Amino acid sequence: MGRHSLPDEDGAVAPDPRPRNRGRTVAIATALVLTVAAGTAVAVRGDLLSFGASCRDDAVELDVVAAPDIAPALQAAADDAREKEVTSDGSCIDVRVTARDSYKVADELRTGKGDPQYEVWVPDSELWLQRVGLGGKQGRVTPAGNIASSLVGMAMVPSAAESLGWPEKTYSWPELTGAAMKDDKLRLGAADPARSATGLLALAKLSASAGKSGGKGGDTQAAGMAKALSSRTSDSDTQLVDTLARDASGAEQGNPRRNQALIISEQAAFTHNASAGEENSLDMFYPEDGSPRLDYPYTLVQDDELSTDQSRAALRFMTLFGDDEGRALLEEHGFRTGAEDPSAKLVTAAGGRTPQPYAAEAGEPPTEKELQETLGMWTITVQSARLSTVVDVSDSMGEFVPGQNRSRMEVTKSSLLQALAGFTDEDEIGLWEFATLLDGERDYRKLVPTQRLGDRKGDGTQRDEVSEAFSDLAPIPGGATGLYDTTLAAYKEATSGYASGKFNAVVVLTDGVNQDPGSVSRSNLIKQLENLSDPKRPVPLIAIAVGPNTDKEEVVQIAEATGGSGHQVDDPAQIHAVILKAIMEAGSHG
Repeated sequence: MGRHSLPDEDGAVAPDPRPRNRGRTVAIATALVLTVAAGTAVAVRGDLLSFGASCRDDAVELDVVAAPDIAPALQAAADDAREKEVTSDGSCIDVRVTARDSYKVADELRTGKGDPQYEVWVPDSELWLQRVGLGGKQGRVTPAGNIASSLVGMAMVPSAAESLGWPEKTYSWPELTGAAMKDDKLRLGAADPARSATGLLALAKLSASAGKSGGKGGDTQAAGMAKALSSRTSDSDTQLVDTLARDASGAEQGNPRRNQALIISEQAAFTHNASAGEENSLDMFYPEDGSPRLDYPYTLVQDDELSTDQSRAALRFMTLFGDDEGRALLEEHGFRTGAEDPSAKLVTAAGGRTPQPYAAEAGEPPTEKELQETLGMWTITVQSARLSTVVDVSDSMGEFVPGQNRSRMEVTKSSLLQALAGFTDEDEIGLWEFATLLDGERDYRKLVPTQRLGDRKGDGTQRDEVSEAFSDLAPIPGGATGLYDTTLAAYKEATSGYASGKFNAVVVLTDGVNQDPGSVSRSNLIKQLENLSDPKRPVPLIAIAVGPNTDKEEVVQIAEATGGSGHQVDDPAQIHAVILKAIMEAGSHG
């Protein structure tokens, strides 16, 4: 890489390696533009940067945390920069790279635990930046651009790929996944979507494709595939590759614990093939309905706390991946680096071959909402859920929703029925309703016990009973919101009836603040909820405040006492999405 000159102001940020016409790029952070790019440009114009000179001052130290797959490439660039005395503002840059799983870093930054001891983070996907944004205590992250990319597809040992007609035959995601899982002869593995961008992006694409082709049945198809995949899921992409059977070994081919097909990135297949030998190499299928893309956002962490020297050094290091030598280094590690078609050498090394559509555009990435819904579906489909649903039936639930000819209660019921359709027969759902003095001196009434939806109940099932109970909910004339006593009673029952191996939670829907003067106080409620909560038997409270008369701070405080989350929605139609988001957020800690 030699002693580089800093690019001019227009080229100060490394190019986004994704196709320019995809309609969505990672924005260059405002803070970076103002404090770094502009400042560096001034320095260049003032001839303050003498990149060809020896280091004049102590080196600027920069700590970078990166996804394990790209960390070796970053380390190689850091070593080269140190050897060639690459400088920023006249001082050498001393970059130290640490490999860490992206989901672990995202959860650390989302919860705000500890003080990050790194200035730059390079996860494998922008979705982890979205994950950080879910937390109210999150550490600040500022994306500056993308330095590499890698498509996600399905790689197979040669005998398995040949059985599916590789490379001539192409498949959509549902077709390919279905073909791989139609019997036990071909075992398909994937990384946990809660911990792997590869797994989550593939599942989101699978869900979207199944939905387009199958209508309402597409959701069932996607859930069924998620359930099947869960039995062969690994915690990380690295562990996933370790489950691969060696094609030349008949013993391993017959080992039911070994996989013959994997949902992995092109770069992971490239790395495996580099050392596997021809007999144990992988052949890569690129689905014809689009391969999701890992996009490696170069991200500043708490950039408002970085010194000017650190900010400039961070930008300086990023520019190294925008020139010919930097791109060549990334390609040597199996990454794509530009909008043009990938090199045939890279694709071939990863196991791809024409007519597999490896050069096709990946299409629009999933939205944040789609990712939340996908991960929520994964959590409740794979882990199964036990949810006690507690619904406010106070008089105010009869008020009309602005802009709609329906009451809050009618829209709430519709949203609950929509949510119910997303649960499997293995999930357990129950229902309480509450309003002041609803049942004698109690503010709540149990309508349906929390039981398995597939259980038979008379002429129907638990699902039928819950569905009917949702439909029959109605506001109580004169009833007020007895929130505190109800929440405490429901939480006590849920924790005492904890179901091991399931996602246990209490979902409380209310359109007002507590209006029962004889109830426990908020501080006393929070204290009791904290005492009941057990991290080893987690039962997060998901509290949803519906409408303008609610107090979001109240539901947040109450929910956080249990490790759960509080939310406020203006329209009850948003309840379904909020429940999935809350399940995803809580389930990601499992």
